[in-house]
Amino acid sequence: MAPDDFEHGDFEYLARLVHRHSGLVLRHDRAAMAYRRLMPVMHRYGFRDIHALIDDIRLGHAALGEAVTEAMAVNETSFFRDPDQYRRLKTQVLTHLIAARGPQKRLRLWSAACASGQEAWSLAILLDELDLVRRGWHIELIATDLCAAAIARAQAGRYSAFEIQRGLGADRLARYFRAEDGEWTVNGALRAMVRFRRFNLLDSFGWLDEADVVLCRNVLMYFDAANRIQILERMSGALAADGVLILGESENGELVPPGFHAWPAASGIYRRGRPAGLKAN
Repeated sequence: MAPDDFEHGDFEYLARLVHRHSGLVLRHDRAAMAYRRLMPVMHRYGFRDIHALIDDIRLGHAALGEAVTEAMAVNETSFFRDPDQYRRLKTQVLTHLIAARGPQKRLRLWSAACASGQEAWSLAILLDELDLVRRGWHIELIATDLCAAAIARAQAGRYSAFEIQRGLGADRLARYFRAEDGEWTVNGALRAMVRFRRFNLLDSFGWLDEADVVLCRNVLMYFDAANRIQILERMSGALAADGVLILGESENGELVPPGFHAWPAASGIYRRGRPAGLKAN
């Protein structure tokens, strides 16, 4: 079966299913990608072909529909992806928030759509390098993703040499990871800083309140306009009055909710309220 040989109506049904469950838009020019990602699901559940798999979902196999939706989620990531954003996050955003939160000594950060966890561990490394925990700060770093398998990988904190070399320098590798059977595992001190949980961005944000920083990078482009607006509005409601929203460097900021202002000279970084007194660096 060729990747573009979905039987009549199967791809359209798949696209509707994925959109209904996750908000993700599956375009027809992604049929080959969808086919590749469905193959492991098909083999795991013992189906002879994609059509048989889709037919079983149509008959109400909820767990299979969930597995298919997860398979379509984009899980591309790397350590310190978009290095300039991380530099500004450490030297400007976090420095500013630390000064503002000095009396409370509390920071809450959310890595949304964290995939296999590299973004969350990169954030934890920045926070450790700022020595906050040892200075008595309470740090709550939450990382979520739609895909249960991705969350399991992120929580395990175990990466191949190829994944490690994508963005992680030798000094940070030596300090925060240990070698195990040809792979690298996040060490215990860093692991204690992050809580992982499965979460669908279309669900209620009621569990999150007064976040100081929300990272939702390189994922909203896969949603339609209505869901992008809805997700961003709810993220706005979950942020502190001066909280910071970080999107991907290349993502269009036109849909950022009213009341947000671009961080000076920074791509994809926005703050609730006007960042008076902040300077580009």
